[in-house]
Amino acid sequence: MSDEKETVEIENRTDRWRFVCPRGHRSWEPTNHHFWCAKCARRDDVDGVFHRLRDRRDGGLLERDQVRLLTPVGPYDRDLDRRESA
Repeated sequence: MSDEKETVEIENRTDRWRFVCPRGHRSWEPTNHHFWCAKCARRDDVDGVFHRLRDRRDGGLLERDQVRLLTPVGPYDRDLDRRESA
């Protein structure tokens, strides 16, 4: 298993189709070192908070610390999303 993080560009349409909440929604947002899904939050029987993104390419689940989230101005969260020095 590689120590390299999967990069997800939050505002990239292709990444939004590829990386979804565990229930398959694209309406997720990062928050406080985890994720939140608007569609899940609307349901009475599901919590909108989750800790793993599903990669639709292979069906795998990625923990928050396995993902490097990028915005147009740089890393989303400095302590989790900065590029590690080699």
